[in-house]
Amino acid sequence: MKKKVFALLVSLLAVGSMAFAQGSQEAASKKEDNSPITIEFWTHEDANRQALEDRYIKEFQETHPNVTVNVTRQSAEKLIELVGTAFAAGQGPTMFNLSINDERPLIDNELVAPMDYAAAGYKDAKDVVDKYAAGSIDPVMKDGEVYGLPLELTQWAIFLNKKVFRDAGLDPEKDYPKTWEDMVEVSKKIVKRDGDVLTRRGYDFRYKYYLENNIPMVEQLGGALVSEDGKEAVVGKDAWIKFFQFMKDWGPNGQNLGSPTYTAARKLFNKDNGDIAMCSTGLYQEARILHDNPDFYNSGEWMVVPYPKFKDAVKYVPSNYYGHYYMVNASADERTRKAAWELIGYMLSHGDEYLDKVGLVQPSKALFESETFKKAPYSDVFQSQLEQGHIVYYGANSTAIQSALDTAVKSVMLQGVSPEDAYKQLKQTVQELIDEQ
Repeated sequence: MKKKVFALLVSLLAVGSMAFAQGSQEAASKKEDNSPITIEFWTHEDANRQALEDRYIKEFQETHPNVTVNVTRQSAEKLIELVGTAFAAGQGPTMFNLSINDERPLIDNELVAPMDYAAAGYKDAKDVVDKYAAGSIDPVMKDGEVYGLPLELTQWAIFLNKKVFRDAGLDPEKDYPKTWEDMVEVSKKIVKRDGDVLTRRGYDFRYKYYLENNIPMVEQLGGALVSEDGKEAVVGKDAWIKFFQFMKDWGPNGQNLGSPTYTAARKLFNKDNGDIAMCSTGLYQEARILHDNPDFYNSGEWMVVPYPKFKDAVKYVPSNYYGHYYMVNASADERTRKAAWELIGYMLSHGDEYLDKVGLVQPSKALFESETFKKAPYSDVFQSQLEQGHIVYYGANSTAIQSALDTAVKSVMLQGVSPEDAYKQLKQTVQELIDEQ
């Protein structure tokens, strides 16, 4: 009997020791889980969005005291360059956002991590897709997994300064350009020059953003950047040559209506200095006008009109919309990735406020059905264009293709290259790029 009691005591002590050891391990694990985490967050500049995000980050850190978030903000153009350089060097931020055509190569090259669904507040990939507008998650999916969440889905329209129109003897409500041919004639009436230097422009393109701003012009004429089966590049010779001729005529060696060498039209518009009448930009511009120039915003002297089309267009294609998606660096450790997805999920849970304060449209079904979206000035113009348009081209080499377009357009506008030669060179370059994919 004593032996049995002794054996039982030994057994209990062993179980107790195991339980103690397990408890010690759990305690150590909990202690380790509370060790410091640093999230390096890179994003593009936007004063209105910065105010919100600084607040969201502060609130997040209050509930996650072991997490430090360092934010780096750059211009949109500079950020593209910095992120690309950083990833090429095997580094990069913990989390970031870029336009999808600059981000998709990072997915395809396995440089960003798939979502931690639970951390971001979702059940699984299907749950993410179900909560967003049709097609808006497709660009960040690969092999059934989601690799990003949209900060914004952006469709550009034409912002117009009514005062500049009237100063040129035009009625903004009646004379705004419905076609690209109208855009030329209207701009010719608006422009002012000091010698050959433009001191006032009617409109100018968003150079460097050819996939969004200019490819739709080619598509209107029946051409395409890439064939539907993805095998042929720069489809539709006549459409492309007509597009290049239009840009050549637009530039300083043609009718001298605009050029990549000038300050971007969108950056001038909010100032209301009388030096730009129209620019291409998104709904977010409204919040920026309010922030930069409240008097202009409240004056009623600006309006938004649809993206033009060519008179002989075979179809209407508005500007190609794009998404800025939050993504997480695959090289970050698991705990840091989890914390980053938690932060992304928290920030994006404020869709109504992003739209109301910043003018950013997060393409969730809930937001599109909200009163916040319906009451935004000219939201009907943007919604109509979203319904008629399609997402920007994206792929493993989309950044390189954007660069090739930049070279081609500048060659006809600034270097005297013929539209035919620009077409031939672009077709060869882009064909090589898609063949590599």
